[in-house]
Amino acid sequence: MPLRHRFFHATVAALALSALGSLAHAQYVGREQDIGNLRLGQRVLVDDGTCPAGQVKEVSGARMSPTGVVAARNCVPRLPRKSGK
Repeated sequence: MPLRHRFFHATVAALALSALGSLAHAQYVGREQDIGNLRLGQRVLVDDGTCPAGQVKEVSGARMSPTGVVAARNCVPRLPRKSGK
């Protein structure tokens, strides 16, 4: 396999692992107003009760506009809390 193909595959794998890691360490806030400056690609879980049971609102920096980062909002499954064991 050519070197550029191996580099491409390694880059894709690193990006996939970093995306999974960001979900595992997601930031929870109680209100969208508590987010502050949202960065492009950043994901914040907002536990404000607007999503159905078992889900939480995910606010992510989806794209850039002339005025800054545009947020996207989706309801996603709530991640189970780790126990202290």
